[in-house]
Amino acid sequence: MTLAEVLNGAKLRRELISAWADLTVAGLEYDSRRVEKDFVFFAFPGSRADGRKFADDALSRGACAIVSESPCPEGFIAPWIEVEHGRHALAVSARSFYHQPDERVALTGITGTNGKTTTAYLIDAMLRAAGKTTAMIGTIEYRMGGETRPAPNTTPESLDVMRLASELAGRGGSHLTMEVSSHGLALGRVYGFNFHTAVFTNLTRDHLDFHGTMEEYAAAKRLLFHPLEGPAPRWSILNADDPASGGMAPARGANVVRYGLRKSADLRAENVRSGFEGLTFDAVYQGERHAVSSPLAGRVNVLNILAALGAGISYEIPLAEAVHGVGTCPAVPGRFERVDEGQPFLVAVDYAHTDDALRNAIQIMRELAKGRVITLFGCGGDRDRTKRPLMGAAAGELSDFVILTSDNPRSEDPLDIMNDAMVGLSRFDTPHLADPDRERAIRKAMEEARPGDAVLLAGKGHETYQILKDRTIHFDDRETARRILRSLGYEKPE
Repeated sequence: MTLAEVLNGAKLRRELISAWADLTVAGLEYDSRRVEKDFVFFAFPGSRADGRKFADDALSRGACAIVSESPCPEGFIAPWIEVEHGRHALAVSARSFYHQPDERVALTGITGTNGKTTTAYLIDAMLRAAGKTTAMIGTIEYRMGGETRPAPNTTPESLDVMRLASELAGRGGSHLTMEVSSHGLALGRVYGFNFHTAVFTNLTRDHLDFHGTMEEYAAAKRLLFHPLEGPAPRWSILNADDPASGGMAPARGANVVRYGLRKSADLRAENVRSGFEGLTFDAVYQGERHAVSSPLAGRVNVLNILAALGAGISYEIPLAEAVHGVGTCPAVPGRFERVDEGQPFLVAVDYAHTDDALRNAIQIMRELAKGRVITLFGCGGDRDRTKRPLMGAAAGELSDFVILTSDNPRSEDPLDIMNDAMVGLSRFDTPHLADPDRERAIRKAMEEARPGDAVLLAGKGHETYQILKDRTIHFDDRETARRILRSLGYEKPE
């Protein structure tokens, strides 16, 4: 493929020099360390490093051209193509280079503050149960058929998505399901993509350190349904119970499924029953009624399951078949994941790291606890400070006992982060203690628990690390909880 063909559709600041147009392109890259002979290197400006600094490295590895929204450095002699927007240009070029794989496999994009990961797992399980060969891109992991791969970003760069979609198509696959974060949308990582189905879960306060305001945050989410370039999704699956869905709704006449617990929802749940072993309800759509049974627990997962069923409707999977498919999805790692070592109280690990997600998780524990609800949580460093007191207030209002600890403090002092959360927690008379040592805090939660209580370890979920100021250490809430429970004399019978 020639450079002109690769860049076809990209917005260039000046016409491509004819001598460059016929250059043969063997690959694309945005990481200079992965550049090979005749690759085009995309140099992005970043918050930590300017990609232009790596242009010489890319050239030494065989790059045939550099694409950047920044001007060419003085004295740089290789082809330098200046574009209006670097990530938009990469997305357009990746689609061209891989021959529009988003038209050969059906893309499902899921956006929203909470529930993206669980909904992605549910949709993927449903599609596989229907006999499809699938791929999935998410926070916890990427999947290609039955193979799992590490997940560096919730929404990877466009090049990575197109590469995965092309690989899936080459394997005879048909459906790629992906979480689409607000960061990914705002930065242009899915710019111009052809989504068959777009799913909206909900909108609550998060990522204001990046977006600035809730209005900008919502506007980023809206880009999945109203893209700057390329076609709008063929189907929109919207949470009828969330007012923010109104801003996501496509033009009149488009294919829309509104799901929720309200009677006005197109796809709704009735007769909901939830316990720690899972939940059951009736899914009702256009006169059909089917009994859903899932190992997932809590009202919030009713909505996630309905979202997945809505996606199934968009792919013309019979509702009965879709209901069976979501029932095959096991508990999602780090999403209300139970830790059972035979102790006489419930322990669950959940990724809840916003005030809304924390409220949902505590409310699930409240439904299941015979005794008190003990909540352990922390807040991330170098992230939106305004949500910290809100998380403290959520824990204090809904729990019987709270343990405030450290999460991923990053460059901040853990005690400063905890003090921010304590502002909200102190509004309530809920008994509490604070300990910045997360392992010690988890031990205190286990020692505090009595028979019939429910202990929620919130914030880190599936993560197996803790990011400190000067290093990243191994830390897994599930693993730590099991070890502590065993040290207290509990042992699950074989």
